Amino acid sequence: MAGSGASPHSPHSPGSPLARAEPFVWLTARVLEQRRFAHHFLGKDADAVEAALAAYQGDDGGYGYALEPDLRGPVSQPLHTAHALRVLDSVGRLGGRLVERVCRYLTGVSTKDGALPVLHPSQRGYPAAPFVPVLDDPPSALLATGPVVGLLHRNQVWHAWLFRATDFCWAAVDALETSHPYEVEAAVAFLDGAADRSRAEAAADRLGRLVREQRLAVLDPARLAEFPISPGYAPGEHHFPHDYARVPQSLARRWFTDEEMKRSLDHLEAEQREDGGWPVRWRAWAPGTALECRPMVTIEALRTLRAYGRFIG
Repeated sequence: MAGSGASPHSPHSPGSPLARAEPFVWLTARVLEQRRFAHHFLGKDADAVEAALAAYQGDDGGYGYALEPDLRGPVSQPLHTAHALRVLDSVGRLGGRLVERVCRYLTGVSTKDGALPVLHPSQRGYPAAPFVPVLDDPPSALLATGPVVGLLHRNQVWHAWLFRATDFCWAAVDALETSHPYEVEAAVAFLDGAADRSRAEAAADRLGRLVREQRLAVLDPARLAEFPISPGYAPGEHHFPHDYARVPQSLARRWFTDEEMKRSLDHLEAEQREDGGWPVRWRAWAPGTALECRPMVTIEALRTLRAYGRFIG
């Protein structure tokens, strides 16, 4: 069985979450996720992660080739590029000429107000998840822009593209009155990296109240049925405190009590499946996308548990 224990070469405690996850990753993951796992949990160098990620970069400086599995085909897209920046940030390599190329790409695909659409119309003709429609003139979206701007600011990247994109993010966050979990996650990603920390803290406090008032986080997994699922989400696609505050340093951590966070992390630990991997909660629309996403989700689950001091092996 894939998740029955550590590999013969594993340094992890037998039966631990990490020992159970390792054979799952070797069995199912793409090269990029295998190398990410080796870097984060086996002490391997970040160069291998960068090398694997480079295969997804196009001539335009953006990223494509189904790096974000719900978008297929070779064309660069903002969501792929945001994914690439998260990977680079996680291994401490977000900077230099590589990011200059990325920023040139972002400039080229931005909307009239200088922000990013969820999906650039160049995706037309290639497979994409039905919940990400291709539009000829897509609007600016906090969902796509917030994580990118936040990561670039956190890594002290300065580029002309950032000025208008940052203004857009502030305006979008300030205007939020109703929202949904993925948009809130994008807002948090922006606020966690924003340079104006006092403004970010104030905006995060308001956003946290919105999350609690609109019941966008499951505060007690034992009462799951009492928390609504956002319109358009898959059955069971709930979000939990750890989805918003993936590290204790996140501004979103302040939204939840210690007991609420404990219950959330307990639930995350319990979600590990018999095969060693964590499940994908969003809508599966093609067999290959679900298979590719599970190792990604598994790596992030392990990183979140470790960030909060949970024993993973």
